[in-house]
Amino acid sequence: MEPLTLSEPQPSPQNSLPTPQKYHHVLVGVTGSVAALKLPILVSELLEIPGLKVRVVTTERAKHFYNPQEIPVTLYSDTEEWQTCVIRAWDMTKPLLFCPAMNTAMWEHPITTQQVEQLKDFGYTEIPCVVKKLVCGDEGRGAMAEVWTIVEKVKAILSERDLLTQS
Repeated sequence: MEPLTLSEPQPSPQNSLPTPQKYHHVLVGVTGSVAALKLPILVSELLEIPGLKVRVVTTERAKHFYNPQEIPVTLYSDTEEWQTCVIRAWDMTKPLLFCPAMNTAMWEHPITTQQVEQLKDFGYTEIPCVVKKLVCGDEGRGAMAEVWTIVEKVKAILSERDLLTQS
């Protein structure tokens, strides 16, 4: 799983059921990591936050780890629609959170440190990986942060930016 991004509020449609007056877009990007198993849970938890509209952009390889029919929001695929780089086209005034997920050997490789630091230098927010026994059998740092940690960070950023709709 990779970037989690937020955008500014948009007005709600006039002919909708009672909803908050404005809503915020969250685009969840997911790549071919075993952490993609958590995508259905993450999306469900994000949908519990009042005023959020969630969409997912996924690589085809990520679909190996989850059932696309379990994702209750618009799902875009890199082979169908998102062949240009989403991150490179990102509006730098909008927050972007990233959640590294890889095996311990990959995490400990020096190039990973360089890449994570580069993302942080761009102003992106890291939700650090955690230490645990990984699916590959390694025990160490590299597992994606827990879903509740990611959701709480989204809420915190919305609150910081005064975007969280009070219900």
